[in-house]
Amino acid sequence: MNAARIIVLILGIAILLINAALVITTLIVPRSASGLASLPMRVVRATFRRISLLARGYPSKDRILAFSEPVALVVLLAGWLTVAVVGFALINWGIGSPTIDSAFAESGSSVFTLGFTLGNHTGSHLVDFVAAGTGMVLVALQIAYLPTLYGAYNRRETLVTLLESRAGAPAWGPELLARHHLVGLIGSLPDLFAEWERWAADVAESHTSYPSLLYLRSPRAQNSWVVSLIAVMDAAAICLAIDPEGAPIEARMCIRMGFTCLRDIALVTRIPFDPDPSPDNPISLPEPEFDAAVAHLREIGYPTSRPPEDAWSHFRGWRVNYEGVAYALAALLNAPPARWTGPRRLFRGESLEPRRPVDRQPTRGSGHAH
Repeated sequence: MNAARIIVLILGIAILLINAALVITTLIVPRSASGLASLPMRVVRATFRRISLLARGYPSKDRILAFSEPVALVVLLAGWLTVAVVGFALINWGIGSPTIDSAFAESGSSVFTLGFTLGNHTGSHLVDFVAAGTGMVLVALQIAYLPTLYGAYNRRETLVTLLESRAGAPAWGPELLARHHLVGLIGSLPDLFAEWERWAADVAESHTSYPSLLYLRSPRAQNSWVVSLIAVMDAAAICLAIDPEGAPIEARMCIRMGFTCLRDIALVTRIPFDPDPSPDNPISLPEPEFDAAVAHLREIGYPTSRPPEDAWSHFRGWRVNYEGVAYALAALLNAPPARWTGPRRLFRGESLEPRRPVDRQPTRGSGHAH
């Protein structure tokens, strides 16, 4: 064995060890994978984002972006298998394969358990066995990974879909409060906020362990987990700002768990944020927009116990804890351009209003006698 083969052998072993470390950190260790492990996925996401620029209007862009993360997951598996084939091919050549072509043929045959090519040189059978086991383990881990991923996805989307009838699509905080008041469901707000507090804790745990979940879009084009969370937190903050005497304690807990969730995800996605902002810090949401929303709530009779002129400063004091991170995440994930969720360069200033159901009543006297 000459020096060149020894160097190639060492290189092949190093490639396989690095590949194994990336697989373990991505699929087994319950925390975010390294930047190197997610590089192929970032390339796929960037590619789909560029393709979506060719489409007109949000619905068309959303249909393109919906394929981004599923394709990225397939590319990730294909990348690991490809690296494994390359690593074992280098080892095969290093221990005595006559040519690089034969080394790659033997490696591919073993990793994919095809068995059409076997080595005849020293140690080749042992390498073939290890390569076959590596290929099966990679595929098995990915198969086990997907149900875990989509189980967390389904838990997330169930509550997001339920929110559509309560807060519109895309969801908006003032709309949530207005609908609950108009149909006499204000008494259910404590349960709603408590449910979203638990939801935020689940999302914080699952989405930091498996960041791919962040980029899996909702089945309905105008829904989004981050937009929905902003809407619920805004509704809780408005409750506390305009009606501190009647606001449920669950509203406070929902906001705190909500911005904790967003900050945990910000650490994974490397979004900078202030961990202890002052309640007097400015926010991006214009005060007139807040005033208009509160005025509408007052017009329909929503209960208030704080003077209108004092409500803004209290609302700002709550929103400053989550607005910056929420806006950055919404932009990163190309979430629907809903109200009060920040700008989206991808959608070129397009803004979506929450869909409101038409209140249809039967015409008096139109019934038929039986």
